[in-house]
Amino acid sequence: MRALVVDHSEAGPIRFADVDEPVPSTGEALVEIRHIGLNFGELNYVHQWPAGAVHGHDAAGVVVRGASDGSGPPEGTRVAVGMAPHAWAERVAVSPASLGTVPEGVDLADAAALGIAGVTALRVLRKRSLLARNVLVTGASGGVGHFAVQLAALAGARVTALVGSPERAAGLRELGADKVLTDLAETGDRFDLVLDTVGGPLVAQAWSSLAEGGTIHLVGYSSGQETTFPSGALFGFGEPRSIATYGDMTPTGGELTDLLGLMAAGRLSAPVGLRGDWQGVDDAVQALFARKVHGKVILDVA
Repeated sequence: MRALVVDHSEAGPIRFADVDEPVPSTGEALVEIRHIGLNFGELNYVHQWPAGAVHGHDAAGVVVRGASDGSGPPEGTRVAVGMAPHAWAERVAVSPASLGTVPEGVDLADAAALGIAGVTALRVLRKRSLLARNVLVTGASGGVGHFAVQLAALAGARVTALVGSPERAAGLRELGADKVLTDLAETGDRFDLVLDTVGGPLVAQAWSSLAEGGTIHLVGYSSGQETTFPSGALFGFGEPRSIATYGDMTPTGGELTDLLGLMAAGRLSAPVGLRGDWQGVDDAVQALFARKVHGKVILDVA
């Protein structure tokens, strides 16, 4: 079968290859993939995976063989695959714990956009009550950011979306952002929770805007820059503030089910900024690296 595999050469980060068919264990379903969701992190840090390995974690498709132990969805079920390894292939063996059943009325391509981005946003925002809280989402025009803005607004937060340029601000107010900024200095607000996907100097800026008892959750570092705190910045009186890392790789089935339910109810939309055939994956990767995509890249598996 055909798959997208890790390529460490200059032509990389991924390439097409013919690979062996997956052989599911007794506790795995065999899923025929219809759409894959590209993520910046997987592509930018491809050196963390072995050359030739089937890459990718997010996809959506149809179960063609249910798990032989009877667990999980049966044959014919439409499913979203989230944070499951080796997902960018024509078929993949997946634990039911990493699958979410796609309800009627939800497009499979939209379901493929959930995965890492949607689950990350949901898990971070569930760390505390958000009702009437001030929430800052940095890198809000990306996949995680789009979901975070919507979910925070649904939870009753006052949402500030921070983007890198005015062009990347489009549509964020419609998704629930109360304010859309290109520079954190544009506001004097203090934030109870910051979901940061950018890293670098912005983390230090966000720290100075953090309310007493607030937390910055670091979920990405797309800037590739170091963070330096001014002398004395980490000292303060009042309720402690904190910085939390994120790297939750536990099974995603429960969160996928919740997110898909919100989609089916019309309360959550998929941030698909680019969609095409997976034969055009090289162009899609270039567009993602060039920051030309607002939201997720979804490719149809022919």
